[in-house]
Amino acid sequence: MAIPATPASRGPTVLVVDDQPIIGEAVRRMLAGEEGLAFHFCRDAQAALAKAAEVAPTVILQDLVMPELDGLELVRRYRADERLRDVPVIVLSTKEDPAVKAEAFAVGANDYVVKIPDRLELVARVRYHSRGYTALLERNEAFAALQKSREVLASDLATASHYVRSILPPPVPEGPIRADWRFIPSASLGGDAFGYHDLDPGHFAVYLLDVCGHGVGAALLSVSALNAIRSEALPQTDFHDPAAVLAALNRAFPMERHNDMFFTAWYGVFDRAGRRLRWAGGGHPPALLLGPDGGRRLLDSDGPLIGAVEGLEFPSADVAVPEDARLFVYSDGAFEISRTDGSMWPFQEFVATLAGGVGGSEQPIDTLLGRIRELSGAADFQDDFSMVELVFR
Repeated sequence: MAIPATPASRGPTVLVVDDQPIIGEAVRRMLAGEEGLAFHFCRDAQAALAKAAEVAPTVILQDLVMPELDGLELVRRYRADERLRDVPVIVLSTKEDPAVKAEAFAVGANDYVVKIPDRLELVARVRYHSRGYTALLERNEAFAALQKSREVLASDLATASHYVRSILPPPVPEGPIRADWRFIPSASLGGDAFGYHDLDPGHFAVYLLDVCGHGVGAALLSVSALNAIRSEALPQTDFHDPAAVLAALNRAFPMERHNDMFFTAWYGVFDRAGRRLRWAGGGHPPALLLGPDGGRRLLDSDGPLIGAVEGLEFPSADVAVPEDARLFVYSDGAFEISRTDGSMWPFQEFVATLAGGVGGSEQPIDTLLGRIRELSGAADFQDDFSMVELVFR
């Protein structure tokens, strides 16, 4: 453990280590008139480390020649002791010897004076080194507090990330509509959330939203909006109508009531009997529909951001869904990738990579993830990666 910081209001704390009491008394008298200065003396070199740990000095005046234990060896021991390694040490010597000076600095001394120096010089050196040490302790305290704060934040983010993952729907490996997904939260946790469920025997809903910003607040808002959709808890809303759902979300989550946070969303409803998909988007990236013949269609929308402006409308559209078609719904963290040369990955290449992964040995999303990590040169993501894949049999 490091020695606790001496409050600046207490002034310097001086420890003199010298086998001659007369030297200790001379230094004490020289410093006696200094306001706020505490003085301690130790004549036993063997007890110097214990004494220093007890009084927590801001500067040590260390005699160079002592019986039983050399002063330079004591300096080495100060520097090897975690409690004392940063405390300034001023070596007291009887002579001005360049070789001895060099050795003293080499083993860790901060200063070197020939004893006994002029009172003004001694006071100035003591206060100079004490101020520097006190500032170091204050910086260390601030850094430790910052580290603790970061650890608490990281723990909160990890807990929030785990919670978001826990409420996501399970994959559906079999059946007329198969579902798979990947959710990889960024280190700062974005506001992604998604889901899918049967509205009734004839209709299946899929949805994904992305709250602006990062952190626990963004995650909480995304979970609230997700629950409102999943539980169909938006008043007077036909959840078979994507435009109506987004309009209801816009009314329920105005940004002025949610710390100025808004979000994007994509919501689609698949009609099983008619094999048509109706969708609407609010400021969200287009979903990608891949036909079994290799055809591609981006399911885009001109809808506004959710929560930004009250009373806006959200246009919807629909498309035929052939057998074995695949639908990919994703957040912008899936394609806004900074490559190793600093350029952004073109969206067209993202679409081509995702389409090219269909029919390969890996799942298409995993093929995409491998390509992203190759392009970025990193395993982690700057933003949440969220993607849902549906296969319509």
